[in-house]
Amino acid sequence: MCIRIAVVDDLPKIAIWDPNEVTILVDRGTHPHDLIREIHAILTVDLGAPTIPGAGLFCFCGTRVDLPQELTISTLTPGAPL
Repeated sequence: MCIRIAVVDDLPKIAIWDPNEVTILVDRGTHPHDLIREIHAILTVDLGAPTIPGAGLFCFCGTRVDLPQELTISTLTPGAPL
């Protein structure tokens, strides 16, 4: 069972773990640095995923967790190359 990340509007926090959907819900428009920090905390502290410095985000099963395209740095930063 791998964790997914979904973008939603109007969350009371930057990111929330939804165990029913096995999804981390993230608030649309959150700054990328804050978003990564919150997702990392949910994965490692709350869910016990491994911490691999510099390697990105990982599920507790060891599979890499990718951000949806709309949350990638190139789509959030105006003028950034694709």
